[in-house]
Amino acid sequence: MARAQSASACASSDSIKGLAQSIAKPAYQRLLIAEPALRRAVPTLIIGFLLTICVGALVQIIDQSRQKRSIITRDLSALADLVAERIDRMTSDRTERGVMLARLQTTLPSLIPSWAASPDRHVIVVDSNQRVIARVPPDEPLGSTGRILEVLSAAQPLTTSGLQTGVIDLKLPSGRSAYAVQRIVSSMPGHVIIIEEKAGSLWSADTALSVTLSATTGFVVLILGFAFHWQSTRARESDAINDAVRGRIDTALNRGRCGLWDWDLSRGRIFWSQSMFSMLGLESRTDLLTFGEVNALVKSEDIDLFSIANQLIAGNVSQIDRTFRMQHANGHWIWLRVRCEISQGATDDGLHLIGIAVDITEHKSLAERTVEADLRLRDAIETIPEAFVLWDADNRLVLCNSHFQRLHKLPDSAVIPGTAYETVIEVGNIPEAKTWPSECGPGPLGARTFEAQLENGRWLHISERRTKDGGYVAVGTDITRIKEHERKLIENDLRLRATVADLKISQVKLERQAVELADLARKYAQEKTRAEDANQTKSRFLANMSHELRTPLNAIIGFSEIMGSGMFGTLGSEKYQEYCRDIMTSGHYLLEVINDILDMSKIEAGRMKLDFERLDLAASLTESLRVVSGRADNKHLELRAEIGEEIPVVGDRRAIKQILVNLLSNAVKFTPEGGAVTVRSHALPDSIVLLIADTGIGIAPHSLHRLGQPFEQVESQLSKSYHGSGLGLAIAKSLTALHGGSMRLRSQLGVGTVVRVVLPRQASADVAAAA
Repeated sequence: MARAQSASACASSDSIKGLAQSIAKPAYQRLLIAEPALRRAVPTLIIGFLLTICVGALVQIIDQSRQKRSIITRDLSALADLVAERIDRMTSDRTERGVMLARLQTTLPSLIPSWAASPDRHVIVVDSNQRVIARVPPDEPLGSTGRILEVLSAAQPLTTSGLQTGVIDLKLPSGRSAYAVQRIVSSMPGHVIIIEEKAGSLWSADTALSVTLSATTGFVVLILGFAFHWQSTRARESDAINDAVRGRIDTALNRGRCGLWDWDLSRGRIFWSQSMFSMLGLESRTDLLTFGEVNALVKSEDIDLFSIANQLIAGNVSQIDRTFRMQHANGHWIWLRVRCEISQGATDDGLHLIGIAVDITEHKSLAERTVEADLRLRDAIETIPEAFVLWDADNRLVLCNSHFQRLHKLPDSAVIPGTAYETVIEVGNIPEAKTWPSECGPGPLGARTFEAQLENGRWLHISERRTKDGGYVAVGTDITRIKEHERKLIENDLRLRATVADLKISQVKLERQAVELADLARKYAQEKTRAEDANQTKSRFLANMSHELRTPLNAIIGFSEIMGSGMFGTLGSEKYQEYCRDIMTSGHYLLEVINDILDMSKIEAGRMKLDFERLDLAASLTESLRVVSGRADNKHLELRAEIGEEIPVVGDRRAIKQILVNLLSNAVKFTPEGGAVTVRSHALPDSIVLLIADTGIGIAPHSLHRLGQPFEQVESQLSKSYHGSGLGLAIAKSLTALHGGSMRLRSQLGVGTVVRVVLPRQASADVAAAA
């Protein structure tokens, strides 16, 4: 499985191997070729060597066993011959044979040489009747009886046979093996039997040493074999891991649309990874490319590889990060970003420019599409009616539309992207606003929505949201109409609630008022009758008074004029003449007061009848100025008239003249000597505006609202210094209103007063019907 994975990884990482082969020495390549055979041969050689050691050790052991048996056989035969010969000499004398045989057990140990002594070796002498005459060892330790019996039992077949034999192998009754040899002693007669037990191992010290050395050598060789196996296994696993890593790198390069570069600047050779060939649509190669082959694919307008190589060799630059185009095999151009760095080779002294090239064609296309999308977004933001602004995480301006710029009155230099928020606040005219938290529910974290009322009365709904990069975007919507509608709805709701409450109260009161209505109606009828009676009484009283007062006043005025003119002769004294003038003046004044009272009563009663006709207002102004010109001359006042030649208007001639005379008389009356009275007119499409201004004493502001009411005059010293009934302005204002016009006063103490009268050019239908 590991080899299969290794082979798969190797197949997918040929480009990386090509780079390794270009860096390694030639001997490394030969080693790569011989490595599989060596991996298979070394275990075989180790096994053969171990077998050789085992076979050699076995042969040596067998040879040593054979040599040991030969030595034992020789020793036993020599011992048997020696003992038989010595016994034979001892018993050769017939006279002493019996004595010698009797002492044989004692003398037998001395007959055995020292070299033949052994604890497992038994020497037995038997006579012709198979009776044991002597034996060595003569005595056995306690408990060794069984062993002696075994030896004697083993010797029994030898004595029975009666033959002189060589060394033979036999089995003891206990099952153990032994060597035996028999010799005939002719002088006894009898036999000498020597039995040596195979109690000890056949392995001698030399054999044990040989076996130990062979085993140790085999063990060491086996350990070396296992070490080689482990090393080979680790090397194969390392190769598999290395190939898998290389395969993953190649896969990452292919999937990541990037390729490896290794430019040998000294030799002018360039290595490309397989992914580099795939990006350019070229056939994969494991050999190195020439500078000319690569330069032919590069767009010369973007980069000059020859100039870059010279700078790198000269040491002017140590790394490059450039973007340029290379030609695809299909003919189109692809954009690459190359990032490389100078590296000194570990196996040679040449300079290598090593780096990676990334295909950024999609990034370029995406950037172009992003620019187009940004332009469309800016157009969309510019066309929305709301004020829009976008700030980055550092409170720098990113984007805003013209509505935001106009709202804050920002110059063009302040809306450049990247401008700090503090600069925009400092340069712009930020309106002060009263803000209220929105009544909406809680929004996302970092979001804020509120409403603001500007100084000019407009309302804005401002919504701010945090962006993912830490900035925020704000949109301001004009909701003035919505707020007005809400205000009206609230007011209507309050009025409706108040109406409902009033209706409930009224419902309670209606029952109580229903009872009172009858009584009120009765009282109303009574009061109405009384009022009508009082009004009729007042009218009769005023008519009688006017008749009763005017008749004597006319007589007084007429007689004073006769007396003053001296129609029937002089009165005598100058004082009388002066008294006549005073009487005539007081009479005229009293007549005017009576006429004013009658006119005011008619106006209040609604019985003032106006006779509308077309008239020239300029002529009426001229006549009125002539009326007051005498009094103005007496006070040395300047009368100025700035009116048109002809001012056509529809109205009551007497009433309009009375309005003008009353206003001009007041102006002349309250203007000190040396002052001026100015009359101006201004014609509008539907009305005529008259301005009567004087440089008189003026009126206090708190007294202006009372003027124009019947019998009202300026208080304190003014009423003491200037006589009058206080009906002039009231009559003028009432007559102006009857014509459908209006009258307003504007005055300042010590400066003067201006009266503005507006009269319509045509009497309205309602005014004409009332007249």
